[in-house]
Amino acid sequence: MGRRAPIDVEGGNQPAMNGDDQGLTSVDIAHDLRVLGLGADRILLPHASLRGMGLVAGGAATVVRAVRDVLGPGGTLVVPTTTAENSDTSRAHLASVAGLTPAQVSAYRAVMPPFNRATTPAIGGGRIAEEIRTTPGAIRSAHPQSSFAAVGPLARPLMKGHRIDCHLGEESPLGKLYAAGAWVLLLGVGYSTCTALHLAEYRYLPSPPLRTYRCVIRHRGTRHWWSYRDVVLDDSDFEAIGEVIDRNVDMRRGYVGNAECRLMPMRPVVDLAAHWMREHRR
Repeated sequence: MGRRAPIDVEGGNQPAMNGDDQGLTSVDIAHDLRVLGLGADRILLPHASLRGMGLVAGGAATVVRAVRDVLGPGGTLVVPTTTAENSDTSRAHLASVAGLTPAQVSAYRAVMPPFNRATTPAIGGGRIAEEIRTTPGAIRSAHPQSSFAAVGPLARPLMKGHRIDCHLGEESPLGKLYAAGAWVLLLGVGYSTCTALHLAEYRYLPSPPLRTYRCVIRHRGTRHWWSYRDVVLDDSDFEAIGEVIDRNVDMRRGYVGNAECRLMPMRPVVDLAAHWMREHRR
């Protein structure tokens, strides 16, 4: 396989693929990640587009292997493994029942399977998230809509204690990732997918707005609908927040394959997002 052009970590030149290239290997991806600034022993929260990278030999498994190689045995990899379809209050669910009659919606709800931490696919997280969820030794948090999965030495403590009435706040893995000094990687995606920004929604006001959520769970062997109150989650302004983050947070920018990337510490990203929300949200 021919070598690709070097990466310009300042973001000026996108690397080119040779015409006879059979796809990125884990060695290629690991090299690009190291040039970007990712190092060993970190806690990493990535959001990645497999398609955005270009052709990858081996698909999501190759990407995950490369990231874990760079992080080394002391690093921990964490991804959202969301299951919004498990709720009747989510956009994903509303789209799935659009156009159905009330009777059909009722029938649809009656057979929706309850969340199972071990087997429910990470439909909303993409192929890389699903690859990590199914990695031997991976630990998944217990939230029926906003779970995370992790591999590495800190996986169990980071995933422990994810309360059902806390999607993405202090009692979720995001709160623990913030406290542990995690890093965020946006790989071929924009800020609209940056889960870390949701933690700011729990912090920008002393009492942020709440709403009711409902989801299907299994409790003591019985399937039933569970309702709870939690913070209103709204990613519609995340791209605007991202423009401010780009100007004010010290980060590394470059490419992994063909995907434009940002690598940044989670704490200042969340702090700046909370400040922006206090000033701009109504």
